[in-house]
Amino acid sequence: MVQRFLEKIIKDKINTGKAIVLMGARQVGKTTLLKELFGWSGDSLWLNGDELDVQNLFENISSTRLKYICAGKKYLIIDEAQRIKDIGIKLKLVVDQLPDIQLIATGSSSFDLANEINEPLTGRKWEYKMYPLSFGEMVAHHGLMEEKRLIPHRLVYGYYPDVSNNPGREKEILKQLSDSYLYKDILMWEQIKKPEKLMKLLQAIAYQVGNQLSYSELGQMCQLDSKTVEKYVLLLEQCYVIFRLGSFSRNLRNELKSSKKIYFYDNGIRNAVIADFSFAENRSDIGALWENFIISERKKRLEYGLLWRNSWFWRTTDQKEIDYIEEGDGAIDSFEFKYNPLAKYKSPKLFLDNYPGSSFTLVTPDNIEDFLLLQKE
Repeated sequence: MVQRFLEKIIKDKINTGKAIVLMGARQVGKTTLLKELFGWSGDSLWLNGDELDVQNLFENISSTRLKYICAGKKYLIIDEAQRIKDIGIKLKLVVDQLPDIQLIATGSSSFDLANEINEPLTGRKWEYKMYPLSFGEMVAHHGLMEEKRLIPHRLVYGYYPDVSNNPGREKEILKQLSDSYLYKDILMWEQIKKPEKLMKLLQAIAYQVGNQLSYSELGQMCQLDSKTVEKYVLLLEQCYVIFRLGSFSRNLRNELKSSKKIYFYDNGIRNAVIADFSFAENRSDIGALWENFIISERKKRLEYGLLWRNSWFWRTTDQKEIDYIEEGDGAIDSFEFKYNPLAKYKSPKLFLDNYPGSSFTLVTPDNIEDFLLLQKE
């Protein structure tokens, strides 16, 4: 079994007097990780928020009832907690009234769980995001050389645990994921009347990975108004399907100031949405695949390394562009991504001149480990 980086991070927070909240898309391995940590021993009480009887249990819960239910337990694990009404108040009740019990809650949609718990659990929780398997986790599992050899496969099929664990069934699993699990919470809670429009929007985004996007442009592609597009994009982001990257702007008048790019958290889902699983080397969109892969993997590295950085892309009105900018601890670092290590490129002189002290790095498969691995790996 692949050891997840979050395992040690969460272990260190057990019995610190705060709830542990684990967010992430469905099927990324949240429950598997918690089973590894807490098992099915008599010390743990497992409840699944997807189940109606669990939702009913919490309907009018009291501290007395909670103490009775949790008698003799050390750990209370509530899976898919966002399905429980007023979950934030109920989690606060557990933390306040059952101080000897470690509460762990998972959620697959931040528009439900994060919004519900932020105020009630202020100062009472440790919150972490979990993603599909990462480049770093797989390197730790079977070595750098083997994982670099598998990069073309990862560009097409991504890192969902079920995909990684079932070679030969990647397409089938990704189709199932993209058809049902990932949008379950959106369709259930937001009561979207035309889910086919949601899929059409995702397809439009998938084809435009690496390009600047506007909501009005996406709306024209999908026959949706720009406000609906913005709402759907936010919902998809809160279900950890996609994420936005804004444009960096400080010193130059001709820098784009409000543009955005949209990426997928997983290449396999991106390719499933457009039904294209052809070999990476034969594809016209190899540049987009590489860019999506690198940026999504960097996001995992920052999260698991507990590194706080602002992330952007950079472009001017006269088409000068940098794929990725990172800002943190007073430093500005710029990066260009090329799948072909021999591809020609130019250092971004305009950017480097106007942001003294900033750095520039070209990232290819040859040096990917420098960009994606934590130092301890």
